[in-house]
Amino acid sequence: MEEDNIYRKIQEAISSLPENFSILEEQIDVELQMEYFNYGRDMKSGFSEELIAQHQDDLFNPDVPVEEKKNLLVLLASQDKVGAFRTIEKYAHSPDPELRKWSILALQESRMVIQSSLMDEQQVYISTGLGGKNQNLRYFVVFVGKENVKEYSLVQERLIRTELEYALRNNHGELEEIYFTDNLAIATLLLPVKSDIQSIFTGLISECNQYGDFVRNDIIITNVKRMTVEEIRLFINREK
Repeated sequence: MEEDNIYRKIQEAISSLPENFSILEEQIDVELQMEYFNYGRDMKSGFSEELIAQHQDDLFNPDVPVEEKKNLLVLLASQDKVGAFRTIEKYAHSPDPELRKWSILALQESRMVIQSSLMDEQQVYISTGLGGKNQNLRYFVVFVGKENVKEYSLVQERLIRTELEYALRNNHGELEEIYFTDNLAIATLLLPVKSDIQSIFTGLISECNQYGDFVRNDIIITNVKRMTVEEIRLFINREK
């Protein structure tokens, strides 16, 4: 029941999205994203635009410590100045290795701040651990065989792949990857943000199970991270 309530709240939030929104396409660990936004919230006050502008070239100085550049990226991203955006953009093309993903987050924030200023309306920015493409989110999905299925047969593998491709095609999605190991079908795919995820996968599993009732109704689906086979097994055993 609690899971149903959470799903309903997520669907309500998604349905209220405006037509124009941005998705972070890069795959960046959620913990790093949270660190970035908390970091920015805590330090943006107290620095004048003039002071930030005076130091923007420090990003390209190899003698400036990485921690200072980290601070500077966050400060530049908070400015509704095209010059600040261009500076971050230039740095993001060839950043210090430790700051590659940090610079991507700064660039995304800077773009959103400027768009909000120019269009005089708040921009909506969606970010997940697995990122996305255009207005599609990336999902990691695992179809688990039932207790009596120790390993998918070739026919069952082909059926899962075919039904998945068909369901995605009908919902403007895209299958990026699928592979099989024992009784697990592990896929990475893209679906539009406003897709009815529950309905899509319930229908897909129902179609597969018309030919042998071999796939569990409860699947693993996340847009936070890719899981290893060991993590998947641990999760399944814990759920049991």
